[in-house]
Order: sequence, then C-alpha cells, then structure tokens
Amino acid sequence: MRVTVRLFARLRDIAGAGEFERPVHDGATVRHVWETLVGEFEELRAYDVSISTAVNAEYSQMDAPVADGDEVAFLPPVSGG
Repeated sequence: MRVTVRLFARLRDIAGAGEFERPVHDGATVRHVWETLVGEFEELRAYDVSISTAVNAEYSQMDAPVADGDEVAFLPPVSGG
C-alpha cells in the first residue's frame, strides 16, 4: 500500500518538501505514517503533541486507519489574530 503525505508550513520546511509518497502496511494508522516521517526527519518530533492531522481532507485522529491511495496531511499549530 502507498499513501501520499502532505506537510504544511514549518513541517514542510523541516522535510524539504510538501508532498511525499510512502509505503505503509495493512492496518497502518496516521500515527504509523507520522512515526515513519519522524524517523526520517527527527526535528519533526518537536511537533508530536501539537499537530493536526487529516485523511483525505477530513480532520482525523492519530489512531485513524489509512488505506491504499489515501492522502494523509500533517498541519502544525497556527497562530493568528
């Protein structure tokens, strides 16, 4: 199985790209995808407790399952006024 991973703002800066394709195993979750990225880009670990996630453009939790062809997005906290 393969998923498309999208990173935004500071996460994109850390990884050096905004979009990746990654293999995942059957039964994988959003957390598995995140941990795979953290294994590649350790600086992402600082965002473990503050990122928002989405699967196929719908906000999700880290324990949400992913399927072949899904788009998994990670968004850092946003500030504004």
